[in-house]
Amino acid sequence: MNHSLPLQTWKRFVKEGALDEARLRTRIYESWHRCKKAQVSPYLNKGTFVLNEKEFENQIEKNRRLLQLAQPHLQQIHDFIHSLGMMALIIDSDGYVLQITGHEHTVSKADRINFIEGVRWTEEAVGTNAIGTALKIEEPVVISGYEHYAVASHTWNCFAAPIRDEEGKVVGVIDVSCPSDRSHPYVLGMVTTIAYAIEKDFHVQAKQDELELMQQSMGLLSKQEPALICNQKGKVIGASSSIYEQLPHLVGCHMDELRLAGYKTQLKAPIFSKHDPMLAIGYFVRAERMEKSKKPFSMANTHKPFLFKGEPGVSKSFRQTLNLIQRVAKTDATVYLFGETGTGKEVTARTIHENSSRHEAPFVAINCGAIPKDLIGSELFGYVEGAFTGARRQGYKGKFEQAHGGTVFLDEIGEIPEAMQIALLRVLQERVITPIGGTKEIEVDIRLITATNKDLRQLVREGNFREDLYYRLNVFPIALPSLRERKEDIPHLIRYFCQQNGWELNLSKTLMAKLMSYHWPGNIRELLNILERIFILSDGGEREVSEFDSLLFEHHKGTEGSENEAVELTGPSANSLPFRERILKEKMIRALRDTNGNVTLAAKELDMPRSTFYKRLKKYNLS
Repeated sequence: MNHSLPLQTWKRFVKEGALDEARLRTRIYESWHRCKKAQVSPYLNKGTFVLNEKEFENQIEKNRRLLQLAQPHLQQIHDFIHSLGMMALIIDSDGYVLQITGHEHTVSKADRINFIEGVRWTEEAVGTNAIGTALKIEEPVVISGYEHYAVASHTWNCFAAPIRDEEGKVVGVIDVSCPSDRSHPYVLGMVTTIAYAIEKDFHVQAKQDELELMQQSMGLLSKQEPALICNQKGKVIGASSSIYEQLPHLVGCHMDELRLAGYKTQLKAPIFSKHDPMLAIGYFVRAERMEKSKKPFSMANTHKPFLFKGEPGVSKSFRQTLNLIQRVAKTDATVYLFGETGTGKEVTARTIHENSSRHEAPFVAINCGAIPKDLIGSELFGYVEGAFTGARRQGYKGKFEQAHGGTVFLDEIGEIPEAMQIALLRVLQERVITPIGGTKEIEVDIRLITATNKDLRQLVREGNFREDLYYRLNVFPIALPSLRERKEDIPHLIRYFCQQNGWELNLSKTLMAKLMSYHWPGNIRELLNILERIFILSDGGEREVSEFDSLLFEHHKGTEGSENEAVELTGPSANSLPFRERILKEKMIRALRDTNGNVTLAAKELDMPRSTFYKRLKKYNLS
């Protein structure tokens, strides 16, 4: 057999942990390190996590829609993969194989390693493999021969692509696998095309379901009782007049927002499709007013002009983001902001608050990562007198209570400890708090905005963030674009910052070109820092600063004047690197900055071997 990766490379990593990354694709060595960290056995010779008959039936039922939409596409390629001696599989988002079709000999060979229907084929279960790795990285991937982490798959080549539903959530994987000597170079393209076709079918089916749901629900939404219709995902698509007159904006939101409007669910009954009596396409929800009246999920004054205290620029990416901010500001919906460091999350949160009906009430911002974990409870919920040693005589009113009637902005929400996650979930559900040491519940009327530069979905998958809290926070997500994605805004931002700070800068065409070509790992915050440096170096704007180019850049090790240790604007352009390597380079720059140039700590922060880190420093001209 002709494998692209020598067996010796795999053996050396398994036995010694040593790895020559020049011989290995980035996605493979990243996966191998994940497998080693998860203590997956590389000597596993078959799949071990297999569902029993009842569990498999439940998994099939849970993924009826995926199977329904994927099967016609598998049928179309059946003869082709059969003639090539391959097999095709449908896998759900949990990594369970739901269906296998293909050449009998290949299916029989797969059976010997328990690569069968009902088996769990994730990285955690069987190591690096196309199915599990595609689920992990959420992109198409091919894994060949000894690139597999476990010996069970060393004689296989596998091609997989994730499948997303109408909301962009990964719901499964399409995979084609075969013995290594049967591999074909065009299979990954075919698999990716099929995945895309299935995704289009998800969009079409969602529209058809919504139309059928509305048609079936006409008679249910009477004027007398508060009721609404929502789809399978909980999105409200229709409401009775008694709710719609008070909450016209509720349509399109998640049904959980009913609680914010002062209602509670009295009945939730499934509505089944006429075309498939086993498939629920939505729910009829009867609601009633709660005894304790809550502040309604209200729209702000729509006649008030939208105010953004910043420079919007001209880029399409930020204009689209600004449109989302303007829309959600009118409501009381919980907002989740995500983006890289320095993209302006707090400015965005303040903008939402200042354009809402709560603009006259307090805006309280808390950085969850800056508060010691043992103090965050008292900071958020407050405490009564004598609650603990050192407590203030009169107690302390926590941030939630301080923000009553206004907005709470929780930055770096991914840093909040698990105990506080449970407490925060209760605040969102009940809108009450209990100060530390106290027994009396205090009602709080707040709008919550959270932000992070981490991937909360990944934290959920790793078990470091509660899934129920994630969905409570993720009511209205807004992605803030990086400065790389809106470079056309740089001249406008420069003008704005100069006006705000009274800087009269004389920027040459050469310097402006460098600023436009730089990759800005620190985003807008870094741009502001560099402009201030230019102002200082140019003696208040009176002379050019070209001779001080090296001092304009971030330094890895805190030293000055060394061009070797600078992240140079004039160095290799970020655009000359592949996209994934540009991202990796920026992560390394950020890690070095966070650790004051300590390579060992920076490598540890990125979960990267130190030897690899040094090699990449040299490759990216960072050393």
